[in-house]
Amino acid sequence: MKVINLGESNSVLNSFIAQMRDINIQKDSLRFRTNLERVGEIFAYELSKTINYSVKDVTTPLGIARVSTPDDGVVVSTILRAGLPLHKGILNFFDSAENAFVAAYRKYDKGDDFHINIEYCTCPDIKGKVLIMADTMLATGASIQVAFEKLCNDGGAPKHTHFVCPVSSVYAIEYLQKNLPENTTLWTAAIDEELTSHSYIVPGLGDAGDLAFGGKL
Repeated sequence: MKVINLGESNSVLNSFIAQMRDINIQKDSLRFRTNLERVGEIFAYELSKTINYSVKDVTTPLGIARVSTPDDGVVVSTILRAGLPLHKGILNFFDSAENAFVAAYRKYDKGDDFHINIEYCTCPDIKGKVLIMADTMLATGASIQVAFEKLCNDGGAPKHTHFVCPVSSVYAIEYLQKNLPENTTLWTAAIDEELTSHSYIVPGLGDAGDLAFGGKL
């Protein structure tokens, strides 16, 4: 698995990540969702440079223009619910993409031990297509691995899979590098060193789902 950290370069992306982390700014859920959507758009633009293109004729009012446009079929997927604003940002740029959704969550067993439970998955045929999986936080890597395997089992093997995870932990990256196939790429904007005993990223940004959509029971 290849890892691309866009946060290593100076750009406005880092300002959006900083606002998402800020304990005072993130109290505004609309702003948090907007920032997450804008982050998705930046990732989508950079990711778009990696897919296949060919030159095609486009008829204008005055003649024919030859324009290089994408050839790959794209499927954008997210793990509900935290990834929804990120998904929308990616979809704003890949506007003809198909969509897939996975409802996955941690189910705790004893103490801090947990397994990933999937209750719902819907996806189109993804065989031979470019799959983009959006999840705001990459803590242990377990959720996105299980969701990826579920999508592949249901929809077929993608040509290449891009994981878009704005905030990632070192642990999760090392885990995915050991457990995912070579035709995968992780796109992130921040890599944090620490995980708590409950597998929360430190400094992280908190619960992205709650910050975007409010608390849950």
